[in-house]
Amino acid sequence: MESLADKIVLKINQAAELYHRLILVVAPMGAGKTAALQEVHGSIGAPIINVNLELSQHMLDLTARQRVLQLPQILREIINVDERGIILLDNIEIIFDVSLKQDPLRLLQGFSRNKTLVVAWNGFISQDHIIYAEPNHSEYKRYPIRDFLVVNSEVAA
Repeated sequence: MESLADKIVLKINQAAELYHRLILVVAPMGAGKTAALQEVHGSIGAPIINVNLELSQHMLDLTARQRVLQLPQILREIINVDERGIILLDNIEIIFDVSLKQDPLRLLQGFSRNKTLVVAWNGFISQDHIIYAEPNHSEYKRYPIRDFLVVNSEVAA
């Protein structure tokens, strides 16, 4: 049985051929996504970025309006600090914050045109969609699975 980290490494190789080189590691909180990203980091040397921590630090002195407007550019700068072609993103919950008025998947897809992004996505797969949060939650998002690759602990899609 392949480990989650092994599945991620396989998808990284597949992503090189895609327009959007985005790989979402989809599983609920506590399912081992961070440990898998750390294992991938250890095996291929790709940097891990804690998105919540980095964005929070950069947006601390900004007004609410400035945060909305500047978040995409700030995140781009954080991702582009490392010149390597593969970046591992963990703890991305902040980009789902309703007050920041972002479309998280579109944001990540835009960044994945120039780099392969492997992103820990807290959620689950339902039919042909990825889900973030519960349907009645303010941060709920549901996206069809297309234009990105998915890895989860049960099935690599």
